[in-house]
Amino acid sequence: MADLDQTARRLAGILTGGGSTLSDPAGRDLVFEPTVSIHPLERRGAPPDAWAVDGGQALVADARCLQLYVTRAATVRWRDGSCVREDEGALSAHLLGLGESRATLAAAGVPVDPDTAVDVNLLRDWAEWQAVSAAVDACEPGGLVLVDGDLQPDWRIPAAWVAALLERAGARGVLLAGITKHSSLARSGTPLVGAMELEAEATFGSRATWWARVATTRPELGPGLGVHVARLDPDARFAFRVDLPADADPAGGLGRLAALCDDAAFPGYPYPLAVADRLAACPGWLRAELFRRVDDALAGAGVAPEVRERAFTDRHRLMERA
Repeated sequence: MADLDQTARRLAGILTGGGSTLSDPAGRDLVFEPTVSIHPLERRGAPPDAWAVDGGQALVADARCLQLYVTRAATVRWRDGSCVREDEGALSAHLLGLGESRATLAAAGVPVDPDTAVDVNLLRDWAEWQAVSAAVDACEPGGLVLVDGDLQPDWRIPAAWVAALLERAGARGVLLAGITKHSSLARSGTPLVGAMELEAEATFGSRATWWARVATTRPELGPGLGVHVARLDPDARFAFRVDLPADADPAGGLGRLAALCDDAAFPGYPYPLAVADRLAACPGWLRAELFRRVDDALAGAGVAPEVRERAFTDRHRLMERA
């Protein structure tokens, strides 16, 4: 495959090409720092209360023109070195397609225009942010609420809603932090986080913890956020993108976050979020169990077996098995 070799050489040139232009190919409107300075990070004391939220989804039945999805948002609470709450979240079922999306949107209570395009990403994201809102209200002052991903919700969720949530958190003395596992931030085509990991290691050593602010959001487009890259544990293999409110003290906030990132299984990533990620996941066995329940309900409603089979059988999978 000559074209594969040629493409690989092109990729190698991008990854090793250098340059200093920062960008976000995911399309978020960020104002990047003219100069990115990497600072040593000192671990602070653990917060008195820490909450973590992550969302999950699964496609249960797919008739192509009509899909049945489930979503959920898991919540974890961490105090005194252990989990005191592990809630996988209730499953919510959603029909999308063939005019069902409007009713689904209304039932989910998403505060968007009824004519907004609807997909499962919006529904999952809204459920996740509702759980974040509840965590902010329940968190003790001085605590953290951790969100999987950045602090910029789905573009269809009103910026005013998010701004009000951040303001409420600030008034209660609660710090919101969004941690992105695999960031799209780039520097002249090279993944930014990986490049900064190499630079920080050359400057501070292989076991240093560090942080750098790389961008802020445009205040006129929504709540002000600071976008950072940070390595949060000396044994961490990776650094992460961490979003904080723009007016938060990054060294203090990241230092408190680092106190939750020394788990032996995945050092450098907040343990409460790792637990929430596991709880929110919708594995294959769950999808199969839910499909059986739906199939039984359809049978009970008088839908013939051949109708159910023709609607939901995946022809691609049948052909691949052959």
